[in-house]
Amino acid sequence: MKLNRILVLVTLSLITVTSCNEKKTDTKETPTVVATEETPEFDLIDDNGDPIIVGIQERATLEKEPYKKWFDVSYKEHPLDTVTMTSIKEELAQTDITVFMGTWCEDSQREVPAFFKALDLAGIDASKVQLITITEGKDAPEELIKDNGIEYVPTIIFEKEGKELGRIVEYSIFSIEKDMAKILNGEDYKHPYAEE
Repeated sequence: MKLNRILVLVTLSLITVTSCNEKKTDTKETPTVVATEETPEFDLIDDNGDPIIVGIQERATLEKEPYKKWFDVSYKEHPLDTVTMTSIKEELAQTDITVFMGTWCEDSQREVPAFFKALDLAGIDASKVQLITITEGKDAPEELIKDNGIEYVPTIIFEKEGKELGRIVEYSIFSIEKDMAKILNGEDYKHPYAEE
């Protein structure tokens, strides 16, 4: 009798655990995923039922529904450090920037709008930033991810003349503006996952 109870409890536990790992299914029509010519279309939906976009994007995509709801809030709530941004404006204008993010990722939803707000203050056009959205597994689009060491998102990479100056990974250490300044000024800066 005791063995039967244990088997029932184990079986119920397994059912509960596996159901938490399954992707939510929804009976409503699946939204179209935005894709560019350079990237394939992926039929992925996040936990909120919003399409996960994958590939090279424009900032304007994040400013439209369904992403607008979090983009606008994070953009508005980010307090700007005008002194720091003014001090790095010229250096920033000469730097190539690549942002890897996930529309499904809360850290990306917080940090990327704040990053664009800081760029706006410095007068840096969004077209200067290569924005790449990726899957939750960080495995697609493979041709854009490979050789970039993307383990966490967002990852914001700063380069000059083909050489990486540094990167902000997942969240800023001091603030998005101060982290950028440390990287661009060549100061000692390590993101939270940097190897010692």
